[in-house]
Amino acid sequence: MTDNTNASADQLPDRLSTDPRSPFYNAEVLQRDVGIRFKGAEKTNVEEYCVSEGWIRVPAGAAKDRYGNPLLIKLSGPVEPYFRD
Repeated sequence: MTDNTNASADQLPDRLSTDPRSPFYNAEVLQRDVGIRFKGAEKTNVEEYCVSEGWIRVPAGAAKDRYGNPLLIKLSGPVEPYFRD
């Protein structure tokens, strides 16, 4: 049974967000240091990604919304999440 748990623990979800208010937030997965390759280049500022739909959300410079959260833009292309450890 332990092998099945490790196999499922090594798979990343299809969609993941770093925002705790999001339904796609998963603290256990984020603790393992997730890396994102987008169009072949490593991105370090990704706030949310979706592999099946092929997009990432990144902050748009220093712009903030009225609640103080960063404004995010959606970029489309191939997304490859991986664990850095």
